[in-house]
Amino acid sequence: MDSPGPFRLSCFWRPYSLSPLNMGFVVSVLYLVVNYLTPPTVFGPLAAFRVELILAMVITVLSIPTLARSIVLKTPQSLALIGLAFAGSLSILFGQHWLGGAVQAFPAFFPCAFAYFLVCLHCNSKRKLQAIVLMLLFVCLFVIAHGYIDLLHGVAEGNSVGSADSEASLEIWNSEHPYLLAMKSGGGESFYRLKGLGLINDPNDFGQLLVCVIPLVFILWRPKNVLRNLTFVVLPVSVLLYGTYLTHSRGALLALLAMAVVAARRRIGTLPALLLASGLFVAAMSLHFTGGREISANSGSDRTELWSESLQLLKSHPLFGVGIGNLSDYLSYTAHNSVMVCAAELGFVGLFFWSLFLFSTVRDALEMASSEKVSEGKQIIPEEGRFHFGNAKIEALNRDEVNRLGRLLVLSLTGLLVAGWFLSRAYVITLFLLGGIVEVVYEMALQRGMISHRLRLARLLPLAVGLAISLVLLMYIVLRVSNLMR
Repeated sequence: MDSPGPFRLSCFWRPYSLSPLNMGFVVSVLYLVVNYLTPPTVFGPLAAFRVELILAMVITVLSIPTLARSIVLKTPQSLALIGLAFAGSLSILFGQHWLGGAVQAFPAFFPCAFAYFLVCLHCNSKRKLQAIVLMLLFVCLFVIAHGYIDLLHGVAEGNSVGSADSEASLEIWNSEHPYLLAMKSGGGESFYRLKGLGLINDPNDFGQLLVCVIPLVFILWRPKNVLRNLTFVVLPVSVLLYGTYLTHSRGALLALLAMAVVAARRRIGTLPALLLASGLFVAAMSLHFTGGREISANSGSDRTELWSESLQLLKSHPLFGVGIGNLSDYLSYTAHNSVMVCAAELGFVGLFFWSLFLFSTVRDALEMASSEKVSEGKQIIPEEGRFHFGNAKIEALNRDEVNRLGRLLVLSLTGLLVAGWFLSRAYVITLFLLGGIVEVVYEMALQRGMISHRLRLARLLPLAVGLAISLVLLMYIVLRVSNLMR
């Protein structure tokens, strides 16, 4: 009989010890699942006891031993998130002149930003990175399965909106089918869009999550292991693509095409990649990917009008904006663009910190994806490493693997940002989660001497200012071009 020891948690790649340090990772994964699927879905009646807050408190206690040796205090993204939190509070204080709301804005922003810190604190190996991917895959498959079942029964058995024309009928039907959104096409026909709950309770939000997860699933790929790759990569990606189709999200379709261009240009060149994306676009439209809705300048005129109004709000409230979460009080709808939402709600102060987080994350991902920027490193000794590894065995990580992970993360960020161009989700949890994953992989490469150190803060700050200004100018140019095309 084996001698007594720590409890072993079995996973599909390798068991590991469920020590207090690993316990923090397990609770962190549970916390993320709860945020994506909502507490009532995960805990049922127990959600009334604010279980998510209890989880956050437990994670905070478990994170204290790892804080000093983690990368949280070394990354510019941490400063950016703290700045964003204060910018959100100041936006309420100066934009709404409401001190109580300024105090409440800080904890309202915390749950999404917390994802970055959790990943940096507890995800310190390739195996744990795979566990994060499996968590995201589980969330997506859970929603797809429930939505598909609803399509089979709630719609196929005559319980559809049918000829109901009133807004009230649509609202009643949607409330009875939480994973579907019934809509009317331009021709007056009903169609149904897959969506999630909570943070992903809109088909476009769920579509954005799906296109981000699709490249991340390839992190589970293992060469020369056909059965594993078929089970954990090929089949799940096929389901995710079908789920993206069921969202009928135009932004998700454009994000998939952008990812196809970025992925293909490295192998076949830019022009062939663009031709491939054009062919995929024609095929997707012929299959009614968007639910019969067009993708054109005229069909997006309502959104460009909202972008223009948001730009005017930035001009009238340049420093701190109109207040986080208050843009819809000034517009008929929200801006449907992550850049303009951040700029209008938080002003240039908030947009600067948002740009600092984004620039640092994208820059580090591109560095890892570049074969010229990554060299053959050396195996590290646990005691010499600055990165906290706990009791885990140091994993082998070569140059090709870092490049592969970097390219997959660049693709995921591409999907997130392209879809986010048409969404009012500047502070979405997936952005912060991806930022944490990027920095974890970057730190693993850095510890092995495979990549250069992160840019100094003195260098990053002016670059973030430049990015913030460039994003506003880009939006202005897009609006000018759009007006000329009408």
